[in-house]
Amino acid sequence: MILLLRRWLAFGLLAAVPLVSAHAQLSIEIVGGAATAIPIAIVPFDAEATWPLGITGIVGADLSRSGLFRLVNTDGVVPRPARAQDVQPAVWRGRNADAVVVGSMRPLPDGRVDVRFDLVDVVKQVTLASMAYTVTPAQFRATAHKIADVIYQKMTGAPGVFSTRIAYIAKQGPRYQLMVADADGFNPQSVVSSNQPLLSPRWSPDGTRIAYVSFESRKPVVYVQSLVTGARRAIANFRGSNSSPAWSPDGTKLVVTLSKDGGSQMFLMNPDGTGVTRVLASASIDTEAMFTPDGQSLVFTSDRGGTAQIYRVSLATHQIERLTFEGDYNVSPRPFPDGKGIAFVHRENGRFEIATLDFATRQMQVLTSGPSDESPSIAPNGRMIIYANEAGGGGTLAAVSTDGRVKQRLVAPATDVREPAWGPLPRS
Repeated sequence: MILLLRRWLAFGLLAAVPLVSAHAQLSIEIVGGAATAIPIAIVPFDAEATWPLGITGIVGADLSRSGLFRLVNTDGVVPRPARAQDVQPAVWRGRNADAVVVGSMRPLPDGRVDVRFDLVDVVKQVTLASMAYTVTPAQFRATAHKIADVIYQKMTGAPGVFSTRIAYIAKQGPRYQLMVADADGFNPQSVVSSNQPLLSPRWSPDGTRIAYVSFESRKPVVYVQSLVTGARRAIANFRGSNSSPAWSPDGTKLVVTLSKDGGSQMFLMNPDGTGVTRVLASASIDTEAMFTPDGQSLVFTSDRGGTAQIYRVSLATHQIERLTFEGDYNVSPRPFPDGKGIAFVHRENGRFEIATLDFATRQMQVLTSGPSDESPSIAPNGRMIIYANEAGGGGTLAAVSTDGRVKQRLVAPATDVREPAWGPLPRS
């Protein structure tokens, strides 16, 4: 396994850190933004102050964190608009806003809350979105993420990912935990905990299961765990190494790397561990396979050319194509949702960096500066890449936009975090 042992040793060599809450929350800091951000005013919703946790603050934080929006000050606007028809475009254009978000929150007899919002383009003077939700106060944060998703899509043309979740491995002292949290770092929950390393979490396409690798049996074993019931199953526990699980786009298959027949090779299997089928007959190390979005091919890492490079193989014809040529080390391919390229780890002058490759142009773009960046995972809208890196001797998470302009740092206090995996868009 080309990267598995390096990651395992990296975990094992980390200095012990003080124990903190198992649910230490990730905080996200913006360290670089887009060249031009969309100026948007988010007016506090009418009657929002009735509840300690409102909605507009979360919406504003989501949009700001994307790096694509700049919040316009709403102080001093009287009367404060609550509906699209109340918005006076000249007032907001005077504050250099391109768009305004207004809304209201009204209590209902059953304890739920009627939440309404409008998104107004004050340049074109049109209402871009008008929606209503009936929710409990406990659902305010989720509702705010939904609103931010709508605004993001209307203003950028791409789906928002504020309602998605991320998985990652956290190490606190001798304990490893597979964590799942909201995309903004809130609501972290431990899925599984072990005194041995956990690696390679991968979301099922419907977001209800996670495949991962555990060393709890003193060897790498692939498990699939339900996030709904908590039940889990060891699906690959063969002689030797079992690693690098990844789901097919329809969720009916996984590809894993097994050494049961000698070497490290790619195998397909059902999510219950049955139907194990070898993909290629190869004497090379073939590992880290991922399905392309159409489900027809795999991208994978192999040393078949003498150094670690990325290849693509058709599942129908087994025809193999080398994808990476720049540099002597390229690993961990992750296909973009549109199937037009990959993100991967590229080594340049001894530095491990996150890069992308466009299939049509064959152009590679390096997005990060290393020196120890690894484990990229692409947001389901294809706009951001989350990855792990080294900072101060420990593991942290970071994110970068696919054009390299927006950069984020995700920090969990006194915790080493690695192996991020961005979950799918929620299904309505």
